[in-house]
Amino acid sequence: MPFDIDPDQPVLIAGPTASGKSALALAIARDQGGVIVNADALQVYDNWRILSARPSAEDESATRHALYGHVPGGAEYSTGHWLRDVAPFLDGGERAIIVGGTGLYFAALTEGLADIPATPPDLRQRGDAIRATQGLAPLVAALDPETRARIDTQNPMRVQRAWEVLQATGRGLADWQDDTPPPLLPLDACQPLLVEAEKDWLNARIARRFDAMLEMGALDEVRANLPGWDAARPSSKAIGAPELVAYLRGELTLDQAREAATIATRQFAKRQRTWFRARMRRWRRIAAETI
Repeated sequence: MPFDIDPDQPVLIAGPTASGKSALALAIARDQGGVIVNADALQVYDNWRILSARPSAEDESATRHALYGHVPGGAEYSTGHWLRDVAPFLDGGERAIIVGGTGLYFAALTEGLADIPATPPDLRQRGDAIRATQGLAPLVAALDPETRARIDTQNPMRVQRAWEVLQATGRGLADWQDDTPPPLLPLDACQPLLVEAEKDWLNARIARRFDAMLEMGALDEVRANLPGWDAARPSSKAIGAPELVAYLRGELTLDQAREAATIATRQFAKRQRTWFRARMRRWRRIAAETI
């Protein structure tokens, strides 16, 4: 390993998709021991092993892994759910190596998470209907000024979540965030590593990985999810799933689906890199090419 890791402290490993985070986590676990804990919002679902790039069955059998594929594909799973699930791995037992690409999970873990009540299903349906028929503008306009100034108003999920919180509680999301409890794992109590990858290097990896997913049976995985497919489910956000569903329905050729999925993955990685640069300035940088 080209850098030092304290074997007595938890390790956090964040980075964009396809940057080699899982390989780094495995190397640390094999060298020093520890349980590898998932911090990726898609890898929690049991219906996506290939498309979510979960660790292989061989890796999972060789080294202890946790919070991978433990949630049914049709279930709701929030950052709050993950924070509750990860808490037992921080109780002073086996050292946790927490790895993933979901920045909100790491922010909740190291900065704290406001205890916001769950959104009633009928309110979520109202929000879905407004967004589907009128777009984001009415939801953005309804937000309190402080929340509107803090969130990405181009992100449909973030906007609708903020709108739901205000409608359900009468308090803006920013107000709830300002009332956040202490974090479970402050940055100074762990070793936070951010894997950084140069764009062209990462884009080439993304293309190769999606081709490998197809060879590993991604189409069969999507075909198994086709009955009852619901694009609105959180688990359906697995990149490549909507595109391969379109192929199986005859709406795209396989080459078109492959290209669309690769482009979507590159765009996702760009959003991840932007978020990490803004929010993880205190994290130790690791060049992906050195892993």
